[in-house]
Amino acid sequence: MPQDSCLVGLIGSGIGPSLSPALHEREADRQGLRYLYRLIDIDPLGFAPEQVGDLLRAARAVGYGGLNITHPCKQLVIPHLDELAPQAEALGAVNTVVFEDGRAVGHNTDVTGFAASFARGLPDAPLDRVVQLGAGGAGAAVAHAVLTLGCGHLTVVDALPERAAGLAAALNRHFGEGRASAGTPERAEEYLARADGLVHATPTGMAAHPGLPLPATLLRPSLWVAEVVYRPLDTELLRTARELGCATLDGGGMAVFQASDAFRLFTGREPDTARMLADIAELAAPAPARS
Repeated sequence: MPQDSCLVGLIGSGIGPSLSPALHEREADRQGLRYLYRLIDIDPLGFAPEQVGDLLRAARAVGYGGLNITHPCKQLVIPHLDELAPQAEALGAVNTVVFEDGRAVGHNTDVTGFAASFARGLPDAPLDRVVQLGAGGAGAAVAHAVLTLGCGHLTVVDALPERAAGLAAALNRHFGEGRASAGTPERAEEYLARADGLVHATPTGMAAHPGLPLPATLLRPSLWVAEVVYRPLDTELLRTARELGCATLDGGGMAVFQASDAFRLFTGREPDTARMLADIAELAAPAPARS
């Protein structure tokens, strides 16, 4: 049932720079919807991540319609929910909670967000063999999306070998044996030499973590490159890949499509993703230099 007003929020750590409030509220304003999106940052509140259940119950009690959940609470929130959507259950992580009919239902729109962005931005990209850098929270969602899109084999590379191995094992349980394997950074050249594409899902390239996540010499024109980082939209990895002739996909699409899926769950209304893509291009643009 479409809503006429909505109070939602985001629970996480260090979320002050998040663009989610602006993305949601801009689209709501265009639809004539009274919509307030609040940031609930556990750091200044002095809450431990394990107290996410207390925040969830408090938000539910004061009339929130739903919550987005981000690092480090995506797994910790699960025991406090009444139900999980299939995507969230398969992933073991929740980034959206909807309060409906007295129940708290967990969803994961990171998976659908990356899949929709990839289908829009790299529709004809080959997916026989793909290498992914990063096996953290975002990496797990993206890996599920890549295999859902039809990737034949995904090699997951992470600086923590046990994390890569854990994600690869979970992917094989869900998608079938042999669909994923764990790799180490030292062998990245070997993996990429046989790959069709590279997915980057580590913090490298963010404003606070500038630089390349791997040597530029490992890239080649026939390799497509997809980025999860969206601040900035144009990372050093994407610039380097484009200069070499690679097809590229920035992280803005994933941010928009996961937000639009959450907006739909919260409000029952259909968001205009084209308008939201224009929003993020404006919101994530670097501030003009002062003269």
